[in-house]
Amino acid sequence: MKPIATPDATPRPGLRERKQARVRDTLIAEAMRLFSAQGYDQTTVDEIADAAEVSRRTLFRMFATKGDIVLAWTRGMTQALTGALADCPADMPPADAMMHAFTALVPHIAANRHDTYAFVYLIEKTPSLQSVSLQKYGKWEDCLAEGLARRITERRNRKTAARLMARGGIAIFRTALDEWIRLRGRPALVPLLQKTYALQISLWHETTGHAGPDAD
Repeated sequence: MKPIATPDATPRPGLRERKQARVRDTLIAEAMRLFSAQGYDQTTVDEIADAAEVSRRTLFRMFATKGDIVLAWTRGMTQALTGALADCPADMPPADAMMHAFTALVPHIAANRHDTYAFVYLIEKTPSLQSVSLQKYGKWEDCLAEGLARRITERRNRKTAARLMARGGIAIFRTALDEWIRLRGRPALVPLLQKTYALQISLWHETTGHAGPDAD
């Protein structure tokens, strides 16, 4: 006897919803391409609509402002980061799992190093996107803290520890991005991120009187 098929609890999106999702994804992709190529403030809504081959009205039906388009892109990065942490083995140390999630996030930023650098520079260095960047990191902190708290099981103050670890991890990530931008994206980002993490560990060991790994 064949097993009884269990219906999927999540209904499959209809044709209209799938079409809207494709248009939305295209708008985000084209907007990010234009923003990184010619500047956020210099790019007009009409240019984004033309590049995505949709009307201005369609764009505004999905996004009220250009900033909302960038926010939508950052939400995709948040989902990728959260998913990467959740996919780590349960017995992986929490700090290692968090850093694995950050390194796994890098390929999701863009398809190649050139575009990755352009997107990172856009988000981190555009003054009018500062609030978007801060919202992104705030959401990352919440998602990481929630995921890490599930992994920290031997502490009574595990939620505080998870929040502290999340904030520290984001500081490491942002420091690595700052250094990458200073170096104009020449080195690979993932090894630079790992080196920054190792440097942080060594600094903690030094200040507590223990020898740490050489980060150089």
